[in-house]
Amino acid sequence: MEERFDRLANLLQKKNLALTNHEAREWVEGLWEDFESTRAKAGWEYEGQEVTEKMVTQLITSYGHKLHEYFSNNPKFQRFVKKDGPIQ
Repeated sequence: MEERFDRLANLLQKKNLALTNHEAREWVEGLWEDFESTRAKAGWEYEGQEVTEKMVTQLITSYGHKLHEYFSNNPKFQRFVKKDGPIQ
């Protein structure tokens, strides 16, 4: 699991140069957790880490460069907003 998170965090850092390694890792863990909990709440059967990794990879590939624009306005992800303002 750690390898998956590290790989995804590195991918996110390449897409969004403003993120530190620690911040990218937090984003990855948050996206991972959100995807799995949303699927569970919707009643979907658990399909494994591969499905979650694929989805998080797609999110990073499509939106990684501007995640801070969306999540800084969403209260659910306020923990990803720096104290001095949104991650830029």
